[in-house]
Amino acid sequence: MDTQTIATIIAIVILLLLSGFFSGSETALTAASRARILLMAKEGDKRAKIVEHLQENKERLLGTILLGNNAVNIVATALATTLFARLMGDYAVVVASIAMTALVLIFAEVLPKTYAITNPDQSALRVAPIIRWLVPVLSPITTAIQAIVRATLKFFGVDASASKAVFSAEDELRGTLDLHAREGSMIKPHTDMLGGILDLDEILVSQIMIHRRAMQTIDAGQPTGAIVEEIVNSPHTRIPLWEDDPDNIIGIVHAKDVLKALRGRNEDTLDLRALIIKPWFVPETTTLREQLNAFRDRRSHFAIVVDEYGAIMGLVTLEDILEEIVGDIADEHDLDDETIRAQSDGRLIIDATTPLRDLNREFGWELPDDRATTLAGYIIDEAKIIPDPGQIFLFKGFKFEIMQKVRNQITTVRVTPSENTANGQSDRNANS
Repeated sequence: MDTQTIATIIAIVILLLLSGFFSGSETALTAASRARILLMAKEGDKRAKIVEHLQENKERLLGTILLGNNAVNIVATALATTLFARLMGDYAVVVASIAMTALVLIFAEVLPKTYAITNPDQSALRVAPIIRWLVPVLSPITTAIQAIVRATLKFFGVDASASKAVFSAEDELRGTLDLHAREGSMIKPHTDMLGGILDLDEILVSQIMIHRRAMQTIDAGQPTGAIVEEIVNSPHTRIPLWEDDPDNIIGIVHAKDVLKALRGRNEDTLDLRALIIKPWFVPETTTLREQLNAFRDRRSHFAIVVDEYGAIMGLVTLEDILEEIVGDIADEHDLDDETIRAQSDGRLIIDATTPLRDLNREFGWELPDDRATTLAGYIIDEAKIIPDPGQIFLFKGFKFEIMQKVRNQITTVRVTPSENTANGQSDRNANS
């Protein structure tokens, strides 16, 4: 074997290594977690700062890598064709094409990309210093190529310069949470908590408020002793007071203020009106994030929710919002409330006022909550009637049996989940 042949073989091997480097670099730099790279850059990692800078202009980065990769592959193929032409004659082109296709596919594409995708962050840190120097060197060529590509696309009516992100950062976070939850690397309570934070901008106070039918209020026209007894016996520390009409809320009384005022004096001499706090009314269309910020700014934990006509819809507290993030919060004064009772056959007896969001979070269901807030509201919306006890409905693979109704209000429903949702529920309970 002569010197020229050996030199050609060495050149082909080097070019294949360079092709593998470019292929692996492309996968590593695009698959590397921007969040982890940003964290390492903040901690002072110089290579992470280089990766962060490269990722800021992906079009220029990918143009450089693709240009380098295609260039070395073309040159390698040309050299291989020349080599086989000297060695094999007429069949050189066919043999060179087959051989180079196999070599490029295995050693310059699949192998380096497989390694890079299994170690994207570390691979990106290793290749970034080299790629950083190649980008400005090849930028004149890549800029010209990008101009030609944009002009060609514009000719066909596509404006590549006006690219916009299809998904928001929140959508990407939700997708990441769902992916990790599906893979089992994140347990359900943690997924629910992080998802609850992302949902604060989408949920309205009307969806989580305590409805006016469930509100505990006190008639301010009663004797002071009776009012004090209701306050002391209540599991709540803040209670609305009304006068003449339950819709006429005149203030909020705090149990702690009442107890302080009662120290060393007779309850009959207590002036409750001097203790009440001016009620704070908020519209039902307020988002949870807006309400949470308002609670913080006003240093208040309690608000009355009203509709567009000013009618009282219910009340919302800081605890209600926090429960959307961390789940149910109970203390020693909360009353036992079995809104969901599981039966041995897998069916559930559920209080019809239970919010759909709570059911979806608890069991991993996907009952739509865009048009109804509670289970009763969902059944009525789907059935288009106010059902009677004994009626059975099938929606979304679920079986809903109306068990009890008080006047026009559904109070208790027996729910039979579909087989798929029941299996998913078992898996989620095991993970949690």
